[in-house]
This record gives sequence, C-alpha cells and structure tokens, in this order.
Amino acid sequence: MAGHASPVIAREAVEVSSSAPAVRLAMLLALAGFGLVAPFLIYPLFLMKLLCFALFACAFNLLIGYAGLLSFGHATFFGGAAYVTGYAAKAWGLTPELAILVGVAAAVFLGLIVGFLAIRRQGIYFSMITLALGQMFFFLCLRAPFTGGEDGLQGIPRNKLFGAISIESDMTMYYVVFAIFLIGLAIIWRFIHSPFGMVLKAIRENEQRAISLGYAVDRAKLGAFVMSAALAGLAGGTKALVFHFATLTDVGWQMSGEVILMTLLGGIGTVLGPILGAGLVVTLENYLAATEFPVTIITGLVFMVCVLLFRRGVVGEFYASRLGRKLGFEHR
Repeated sequence: MAGHASPVIAREAVEVSSSAPAVRLAMLLALAGFGLVAPFLIYPLFLMKLLCFALFACAFNLLIGYAGLLSFGHATFFGGAAYVTGYAAKAWGLTPELAILVGVAAAVFLGLIVGFLAIRRQGIYFSMITLALGQMFFFLCLRAPFTGGEDGLQGIPRNKLFGAISIESDMTMYYVVFAIFLIGLAIIWRFIHSPFGMVLKAIRENEQRAISLGYAVDRAKLGAFVMSAALAGLAGGTKALVFHFATLTDVGWQMSGEVILMTLLGGIGTVLGPILGAGLVVTLENYLAATEFPVTIITGLVFMVCVLLFRRGVVGEFYASRLGRKLGFEHR
C-alpha cells in the first residue's frame, strides 16, 4: 500500500507547489491594482499613513520573522530617519528622493551601531539592549538642537521630486508613497528568497547547527539587522515628508511596541501579515480618535482576541489552514 501511496502524495505536492506562485502573483496584482484606485475611494492622507506603517511593520518582520531577533528599539531607525530626512529637506533644501536617501543612510548607520552591540547577546538580553539604546536615542533627540525638542521638527517641505515634479498635492504624493512601498516590499521579497535569506532561516531554526555548518552567524544577523533598519528608515523618512513633521513620538518606545503589535496581529514570518496588521491598527487609531473610546484599550482588546483566536496571526492562521496549505502557502 505504501508503494501505491507515494506517487499520489508526490503528485499532490507537485500540484500544490505549482499553484503557489500563481496564487502569490494574483495576490500581488490585486494589491497593486487596489493601490492604484484606492485614493479615489479612500482619503489619500490616511492611505499614506497606512502604507508608511505597513512598510515599517514589514521591515520589523524581516528581523523577527526571518532572523528570529526581537527588537524593542526599532523606532530608533524609523524616527531617526524621519528627523534626518526632515532636516535635509528643510535646512539643506534637498529634493525628496535625496532627503529620503540621506535618512536611510542615517538609519543604516544607527543600525550598524545598535546591531553591532546587540547581536553579541541572545534572547531577552538582545531585546533589552535594543530597548536601552533606543531610550538613549530618544533622550538624544529630546536634547538635540536640530530636532526641535518636545515641539518636534515642523514645517518640513515637500520639495519638487527630482527637482521637477511637484508633490504638494496629496494625490500626487500618494502615488510616490505607493511606489516607495512597492519598492520596499520587492526588496524584502528578494531578500528573504535569496541564499542569504535561507541562511537566516537556518539560523532562526537552529543557530548552533548553522554555526557547525560554517556560517558566519553574527555577520548574517548584523546584515539582517541593518537591512531591517534601512527599510524602517525608508518608512520613517517617507512619513516625515507626508505629514510635514517629525516628533518624539516617532522615536519613543511606544512606537516600537506598536510595530510589534502590528506584526503579531498580521502574522510573524509572513509577507502580507504585517501589512494587514498595520491596516488594522492604523484604521482603529484613525476612526476611534474622533470618539470618546480610549484607543489604547480598544487596541489592546483586539490584540487579546487575536492572540486567543489566531495564535499565528490572521494571515499566519490562513497559511496554516487546509485552504492555505492547498494553495501552497507554508508557515512555520
């Protein structure tokens, strides 16, 4: 009987694996199509905020979901890049693309410093080091003259893109943000499906075995940390241009906790999970802000429900379901 079952199992595996790329491509095209028409249906400023936080959550997920490293200080890179991007655009008069690149470079620099110090420890010790360094950076931003202190850096201009294209209109700015989001998502997709991404997954599953196989584990962790910091900086710099300001909220520990919440709600280790999680959190904050309901309590209740009902996150549970497995999705 075993001899007859093997071909059936093999054929089913081939069918499942062959359907997965088509399903993923269809989902990607649907996401891109919705993004193109979304500003005609939904308030563009809200959409831009959602996209910025979705990219931030995807950047954080790159670290925790594929390298197994939990950072409590990721707002350092998000807010740090926001300050630098805003200052470069306001004080130096740089065009938006150059200002964002300067902000990303600042996030990479911060990521190298924090990562170099933190990856020497594992588990909760790693997380506590990132939290401590994040709080140090918060107080640095509070005291630094160019950040505006408690008032924040305000009046950040939207200079002409490439020195020629005006992005003062929210509709035009939305498509710039959407393009940045797609570029960031493509970088993450390529990163996790590269040989380096496979090494990260091996380290996540069994670090000691990866070491025994000759992989430079610390170097790989640092590379993942810096890449995650760079993408978080890309999201933060873009947000600063969208809203014309950068404040201490962007570098506070609450922001680091919020991105953890987004990733957990959507599903750690999934590409689409953090996007969905960011959508849930941003939508709750946006629509509850005008009511008398305490936003943090409602968000906490939603988080509790999701943890109890969706242990892998919403997207993670779908991937692990019978339908998800039939479509070719995998989740650890």
